Amino acid sequence: MAVGGGAQRLRTRRLSLLLVPVLLVGGVVLGEDPSSSSGGGERDLYASKLSGIIIPGFASTQLRAWSVLDCPYSPLDFNPLDSVWLDTTRVLSAVNCWLKCMMLDPYNQTDHPECKSRPDSGLSAITELDPGYITGPLSSVWKEWLKWCIEFGIEPNAIIAVPYDWRLSASKLEERDLYFHKLKLTFETALKLRGGPSLVFAHSMGNNVFRYFLEWLKLEIAPKQYIQWLDEHIHAYFAVGAPLLGSTESVKATLFGFTFGLPVAEGTARLLYNSFGSSLWLMPFSKHCKADNLYWKHFFAEGEGRRHAYHCDEIEFQTNYSGWPTEIINIELPSIRGSDAYPSISDVAPDMTSSMECGRPIQLSFSAREVSDGTFFKAIEDYDPDSKRLLYQLRKYYQDDPVLNPLTPWERPPLKNIFCIYGIDLRTEVGYYFAPSGKPYPDNWIITDVIYEHEGALFSRSGNSVSGNPGAVTGDGTVPYNSLSWCKTWLGSKVNITRAPQAEHDGSDVQISLNVEHHQGEDILPNMTRTPRVKYITYYEDSESIPGRRTAVWELDKANHRNLVRSQVLMRELWLEMWHDIHPDATSKFVTKARRGPLRNADCYWDYGKARCAWPEYCEYRYAFGDVHLGQSCRLKNSSTELLLSYL
Repeated sequence: MAVGGGAQRLRTRRLSLLLVPVLLVGGVVLGEDPSSSSGGGERDLYASKLSGIIIPGFASTQLRAWSVLDCPYSPLDFNPLDSVWLDTTRVLSAVNCWLKCMMLDPYNQTDHPECKSRPDSGLSAITELDPGYITGPLSSVWKEWLKWCIEFGIEPNAIIAVPYDWRLSASKLEERDLYFHKLKLTFETALKLRGGPSLVFAHSMGNNVFRYFLEWLKLEIAPKQYIQWLDEHIHAYFAVGAPLLGSTESVKATLFGFTFGLPVAEGTARLLYNSFGSSLWLMPFSKHCKADNLYWKHFFAEGEGRRHAYHCDEIEFQTNYSGWPTEIINIELPSIRGSDAYPSISDVAPDMTSSMECGRPIQLSFSAREVSDGTFFKAIEDYDPDSKRLLYQLRKYYQDDPVLNPLTPWERPPLKNIFCIYGIDLRTEVGYYFAPSGKPYPDNWIITDVIYEHEGALFSRSGNSVSGNPGAVTGDGTVPYNSLSWCKTWLGSKVNITRAPQAEHDGSDVQISLNVEHHQGEDILPNMTRTPRVKYITYYEDSESIPGRRTAVWELDKANHRNLVRSQVLMRELWLEMWHDIHPDATSKFVTKARRGPLRNADCYWDYGKARCAWPEYCEYRYAFGDVHLGQSCRLKNSSTELLLSYL
């Protein structure tokens, strides 16, 4: 059944949607094909041409070889366009060749002389990193999201992937690949093609990429035209799992190694990770320390090599932990210094461990500020060879970056609509204890203990309670809560809070608090109840503090950082919010949370207790050849117009 007048009005409001992640995802109808059979003729309602641009995040884009590399003792040589990231077969059989194609020079970020890799292009570069019957599902990133788009009848040319080399720092991305120039052209092309502004959707480090792009854009556009350009090209920005104050896991990867689940040793993973200029992009930093804005200095200051002056508020030195729950690093330094602290394999003597134990170790602790400003790396410079390389990267690619020092807190960007989305209430690492391992570099450190935040408390890996400043809520399993929730500082003084179940519901368990007072720079927590074993999504919404601007924060219970981009709940909420935004009859500032019903056939299921399809007002039993159980035969009714209109 076609919807005549409403569809005609919608066609006059052509909106293009740009989705920007590092992990970037969404469940929005983009450029839908009106002939799609899914959902019936009412699909004409969404015939507005919408487009999506996906910018993947850290380790979420395929890299392909751009060299011919002969691998001794292995039948798997590297030829141009062979998969490098990720090909687990080559990792297992020719790891040394694979490392040559993956690693970069830590000082100038150039490729290995024998092999170079470049990011793949197109949607296939971000759906599955290692396609295959077994490896495909294990390495899936955006595949489920694309399935949602196809199920809603989105045209193939409505989604554009813009991958990038996630190994590089921001300045190198522009210097080598002109990445931000290309991204600007992508926005402008989408505007010309679709006739409306775009939606930016970023996940994890993709938010760091987008932040740098906004700062870089200031130097490319006349100051008076900057806000105008943003309003014309960007309708909304969805920040999903954004590490706005960094992530402690990057510290573990730098000192110990993070294997990404690959069959490689931690030491090998450490060598690989520390060769990337982007390795410091996710380092934790203090919310009280800022760098001066070099924007005007580009016009009035002379000479090169200008550095962002780094200064901290007094509260940074009056309080502990730099606004984090605890000290990020607690490290035991050996009594010996220099090269003897990290000997080569040939220099390792049998009595090395015992000789180190005879000395008195030094116990030091470092806050987030001392990590991001280089104090920590200077302190271990005589004990670890990687510290010199990391200090060089920190100064060259971050502190001396001509556009932005990314290791500083982010104020609300001047965009019309911002949605900050993340998971909460999972056990998350917030601090580490390191000690010398007695082994040669790169395995010269071991993790002796880990500090977690969970259920409003801090505890060690052994289960002992740890003192500190735990928050009332915890992070998403990867990024701590204080980093994820920094976007709450973007909310105004009066906030509307709604808590609703994540699953489909009839509204009986929805709680609403209007005009809750929010103090600038502080967290805001709802005074609401929770039903045991029910996962909720809590919405913080502000549409009044900045005229013509909307800011919202969504907290999803038990939503894992890496799986958030595949969350069915997130896709549903994004789809409804965008459908609400483009509908001319929408009366509220945000989509209603009063109820949630099925949107797809897959959302319908069989209720064995009542011997019928659940949600009978939306679903019905309709058998189709090939159904193997009752739930598969539960499908949406021919018309879901009333359901969709109820969300206005």
